[in-house]
Amino acid sequence: ENELRGKVVWVTGASSGIGEELAYQLSKIGALLAERVKKRCLQISNLSENDILVLRLDLTDRSSHEAATNSVLKHFGKIDVLVNNGGRSQRSLFVDTNLDVYSAIMELNYLGTISLTKYVLNHMIQRKKGKIVTVSSVMGIMGAPLASGYCASKHALQGFFNSLRTELTDYPEISVINICPGPVQSKIIQNVFTENLAKSIENSGDQSHKMPTDRCVRLTLVSVANDLKEAWVSDNPYLAVCYLWQYAPTWAWWLMNRMGKKRIQNFKSGVDADVSYSRKKK
Repeated sequence: ENELRGKVVWVTGASSGIGEELAYQLSKIGALLAERVKKRCLQISNLSENDILVLRLDLTDRSSHEAATNSVLKHFGKIDVLVNNGGRSQRSLFVDTNLDVYSAIMELNYLGTISLTKYVLNHMIQRKKGKIVTVSSVMGIMGAPLASGYCASKHALQGFFNSLRTELTDYPEISVINICPGPVQSKIIQNVFTENLAKSIENSGDQSHKMPTDRCVRLTLVSVANDLKEAWVSDNPYLAVCYLWQYAPTWAWWLMNRMGKKRIQNFKSGVDADVSYSRKKK
């Protein structure tokens, strides 16, 4: 709370899911926000109207990112923390998926994110301080069926921000932080890419077996406050698989082949793809 209170935090993708919960928890702490869930934030916090800037942002419209950044700076005078949270997941097999879906995923999740980061980073370099937080995914650590494009976009973000961190060694007070959540209770499944851009998912399935959004966000903010370079915010078995992928990849491939078959079966039968690997908390 002390680390983030009074800081100007720009959260993208704050209209639902992890981004929305980030806005709520940050407002309770007393961070000044540039996001889209203003009414609720004002109800649950001591913030005033001027402490929250509602800013419409299309990550795929890269020509608008400089003006958006300038709008935040004009309102608050600074940006202490950028939280790159905007993006969409995927549920489709590669053999069934049009290539324009992969182009759209990369444009939104990857290119849109690094475009906005570029303008905000210029400001942070002038101030010689700031935090760039990117909500990646455990899918940026491993690979999984039904999410090949999403995994690719998150792997790209991991590679980019790990490289960017090495370019900022002359600015020790600018932190580059990657957050890798596992499955979380949010609306991300309802908004996933499918095999073509015009099709939405028919049944998102029960999400109650996944990590509660408020816990994911709390652990994310702890990671941000402590300047962790990378945090895996996940329940098991996904967390265990991340460690396998890191330290014993041959075992990870064997396990993912077994888990992957069930994941595809679940998806085709209309239940959540990951329902087999979690037990509901009583």
